[in-house]
Order: sequence, then structure tokens, then C-alpha cells
Amino acid sequence: MATSLLRRTSIINNARRFKFPSSWCLSELLTEHFPIDNAVNENAIHRVSKGISFYSQVASGGGLPSSMRGAVFWEKGKPLSIEEFHIPRPKAGEVLVKTKGCGVCRSDLHVIKDENPFSSPCVLGHEITGEVVEHGPLTDNKTKERLPIGSRVVGSFHMPCGTCFYCSKGHDDLCEQFFAYNKAKGTLYDGETRLFLRSSGKPVYMYCMGGLAEYCVVLANALAVLPNLLPYTESAILGCAVFTAYGAMTHAAKVRPGDSVAVIGTGGVGSSCLQIARAFGAFEIIAVDIQDDKLDQAKTFGATHTVNAAREDPVGKIMEITGGKGVDVAVEALGKPQTFSQCTQSVKDGGKAVMIGLTQAGAVGQIEINRLVRRKIKIIGSYGGRARQDLPKLVRLAETGVFNLSNTVSRRYNFEEVDKAFADLNQGKIVGRAVIEIR
Repeated sequence: MATSLLRRTSIINNARRFKFPSSWCLSELLTEHFPIDNAVNENAIHRVSKGISFYSQVASGGGLPSSMRGAVFWEKGKPLSIEEFHIPRPKAGEVLVKTKGCGVCRSDLHVIKDENPFSSPCVLGHEITGEVVEHGPLTDNKTKERLPIGSRVVGSFHMPCGTCFYCSKGHDDLCEQFFAYNKAKGTLYDGETRLFLRSSGKPVYMYCMGGLAEYCVVLANALAVLPNLLPYTESAILGCAVFTAYGAMTHAAKVRPGDSVAVIGTGGVGSSCLQIARAFGAFEIIAVDIQDDKLDQAKTFGATHTVNAAREDPVGKIMEITGGKGVDVAVEALGKPQTFSQCTQSVKDGGKAVMIGLTQAGAVGQIEINRLVRRKIKIIGSYGGRARQDLPKLVRLAETGVFNLSNTVSRRYNFEEVDKAFADLNQGKIVGRAVIEIR
């Protein structure tokens, strides 16, 4: 073991004296001649967009740190606090990621406000980007090849196990393990958390991967490689805001060229729906909100019409725009009983009302039963995309410029400002999506 480490250090140090082309990956030369042990076991130096990656520093410096910081939600009414944790360790099929960016999502806010009860204390955050620094023991070689150490990645909030009844049929968005363990208990799929406070050793639960921390453990099935062209901060929203919108427009609504689409609520998810509707060739795209600044921005995302629901009846206006017929697809992206009703009333005969906005636990939406039956209205719930299928596609949409990430992310916060970020979200101060930068 000592000899192996000495050889590795010697090669890394001496390799800097040679002039390799900038496109070469030194890790390929290293692993071709010498095995690299433990955490430093492959791709010891991997080129990324901004110089030397974190993992290359680990490779030359001797290992992971012993602790990290994470933002903890304790209970309703108590601010999030940044605490010291032991570095989490991944198990088989899991990946340790050094977090670079984490989105600020209303789903987390529902937990903070106790509108959707979740196990606590917990670390929130569920749309992340970062760098792969370790694979769990017994992780298969195919996963290691797809997600090499040092690679830049984006993670979806929906973490499919890959083996349950639904995952085996390609319906990652209905993964039984995800709902039975992570959503119900705040753990990963062996029934255990990966987060433990450094001071006391007490466990802390995980909301999805617990992305509001300097490191997080993510199921490999929930990760896709992020190209160098795409920045860490803006790309974090691919894992929820864009991922949720894509699932709604692709699998639930099945938007086709020429369709008319209304999106009620134009925050991070709603504005993503607008962009995807435009990319899919929707003809009329109607944005509905109560804030003029959001509606102005909606026009840049593809909205052909905007409706301020604070000043005019959104259903009546949608009917006026569509010649009295209604839209082919209406999307509710806010999560309120009132907008649920507006969504169902806005679709044409045979149309689809797609619900993606989460709300307070126990809330009920209403619909006129006779219209539902006689007019063949379809009401469809959608909780996101399918990670293994869809996340790589979203990366390509962003990489080719079809989806504009930079305009969607309107606010950036430092890690120490995490509590302020959610306060701003609660007060309606964030237009589009905000991201916490974790360095």
C-alpha cells in the first residue's frame, strides 16, 4: 500500500514537468500503469472547465476532509443553521458528490413551513450539481465508467432504485423505494441516513440527497454527466425545476407541435414549462401569474400571451384568447386549490389538465363532475421526469441552447445565506429560480 501511494505521488508530481496537450486526461496514463487505491481509485486527475478539479487536489493531497458543513432544518419557526457533519460515505450504487450548486425550491419551503411534514432534523436541498469524489463499495464497473471520479455531474431529486416494479418498467418517477424510504422516512434505501453530526454523532435525515451541504450522497441512477460548457450554478435547476417541467410536458401532457398550452404559475418550474412548450412546437403559449415582473420574463421564455390573474379572470381570458375553446394543455405549477380549479376549467373538450404544484398536506381540489365526464377532461398528476431517461436529454437541451439556464436563474446566494434565500422565496422576492452556491 505504501509503495503504491509513493508511486502515485511521484507520477503526479513528475507528470507536471511534461507538456501534454490540454485535451489529455492524465488519469488515463496513471491508471494504465498503476492501480490507485481506496478513494483515489480512478481518474486521479480529470480536466474540468475551470482548471484543476477538486478530485485532482484530493489525489495529490492525500484524501477527503474529515468533516463538512450542512444546513439543518430543525423545526418550524426555527431558522436553518449551518452545522458540522462527518463526511458522508456512499454505499453500493451510490456516489459521493462535492456539491457546487443547489437550487432553492418551494418543495423545501413546504417542509420548512410544516405544510408537508418530513422527518427532522434534516438537510434539505434536492437539485444539485457537483463533482464525483467517491463511489460506494461494490458499485459496478459500468457505473464507475459512466460517472468517473472527478466528473462533473447534475443530480435529479427523484432517485430511482432501478430494480423495483416501476423502475423495471422504465417508470422511474414512481420508484417504490424512493417513496417508501426517502419521502416517508428521510433515509436512503437501506433504511439509513448518511448524515451524522460531528459534535454528537446523532443522525440527521435526508430530504432527497440532502443537497444543502458541502458533500452529499446520491444514487448513481439519479446522476448525469454535466459537460464543461454548462456552469455548475445555473445547471443545478436541471435536477428539479427543469426536470419536473420536462416530465409534465413529455410524459403527462405529451405536448405536440401546434398545441395550445396555458401555464398557471410562472416561477422556476412554470417558466421551465414555457421553455419546453416552445421547444416542443406549441403554437399558443399562455402564461398566468399575479406578478407583472414574472409575466414580463415569461415572454422571454416563449409565452405568446400573458394574463395577470390579480386583475382579470384567468379562465375567461384564456377562453377569449382561444376563441372560446380552451387550451389543449393547461399546467398548474403553483399548488393551490384555486389554481387547480382554474386549470381544469381552462382546457378544451378532451383537453389535459396537468397538476405539478405541491401544496399543503390534505389540501383538496374541486372539479365539476358532469363536465369532467361529458367533455372527456383528463386530469393528470405529474411529479417529475424519469431520471435515467430524461436527465441526459435535459443536459443536451441546455448544452445546445434550446433551454436557457442563465435567464431562468435570477438570484444567487452564498451558502451562509441559505436561510435568507428561503425567506426571500417565501416573500415572493425571487423571480424564476434561485441557486445556493457552495464552494
